[in-house]
Amino acid sequence: MTHQCDEPVTQMHLKPAMTVGELVNAMGKAGAYNGGSLYHAAEIYEQMLRDKDTTKFFGLAGAMVPAGMGGIVSDLIKDGHINILVSTGANLTHDIIEAIGCHHFHGTAFCNDIELRHDEINRIYDVYLPNEAFEHFETFMQGVYGELEPGSKVSISGLLRHIGLHLKTGILATAAQKGIPVYCPAVQDSMVGLQYWLFSQTNTVTVDAFADMPALLDICFATKKAGALLVGGGVPKNFILQSMLMTPNGFNYAIQLTGDRPDLGGLSGATLDEARSWGKITEDAKAVTVYGDATITLPVLVAAVMERLEPCLT
Repeated sequence: MTHQCDEPVTQMHLKPAMTVGELVNAMGKAGAYNGGSLYHAAEIYEQMLRDKDTTKFFGLAGAMVPAGMGGIVSDLIKDGHINILVSTGANLTHDIIEAIGCHHFHGTAFCNDIELRHDEINRIYDVYLPNEAFEHFETFMQGVYGELEPGSKVSISGLLRHIGLHLKTGILATAAQKGIPVYCPAVQDSMVGLQYWLFSQTNTVTVDAFADMPALLDICFATKKAGALLVGGGVPKNFILQSMLMTPNGFNYAIQLTGDRPDLGGLSGATLDEARSWGKITEDAKAVTVYGDATITLPVLVAAVMERLEPCLT
């Protein structure tokens, strides 16, 4: 093997009023470690969004909404940059909580959790959420579920659309307004699911966990190209990538933002190259994994690419 040294590392020089796009481009010229990967992610994401033949999937895992990242997802839906969203039920629960006027609060990870329990405050690392929010959430959810037709059958995405139509802001509201399907294959693993279980004790509406599959697979068979931006891993990542397994297609673009290691064998840390062995990603797909905190990498990535798509006039 011949090793070439054709492209030198460029030392970064920061300047006042530097845009996010300029910063990411400078990171690309430096080109090392995850800074370089973030630059390559911006290159791939820009191509993916510009490609009119590409169906754009977005996977949302991890406690992103409590950390303030839900607004980014909502804006991407509004701007037409997400065609299919797959989320954990937890993120959708927190999206609803914000949309009905409750809030998450800045806290600290260095605290007495027993005292928090006594104060009826739930902790998500350094974010606090009072129990009062879940009381408002339960009232809202039971009211919304109560408007479902008795004896009817609904898909998970249909259930989420029904909820979104009763909200004015947030991910579910924007998706419902834009007609974007939201899939949540593990909805039972969330307060959305627990509230539905409570509702089902005295009502006859059935949620069909498999009812979403025909429409999703129809999209996968029909799509010319597919691209995915995966925040975290877990069920959303697998649900998105496995959607192509029944088709002759694969993902042509893939970006993964994760803080998990690949050598432990978990899905959240599994490399996108590993996905090529399954045929989930095509052999010539443009793909990159950026390791780091998604509350840093996601906003920087999206801001840099939005700047490229809509360059500043100043």
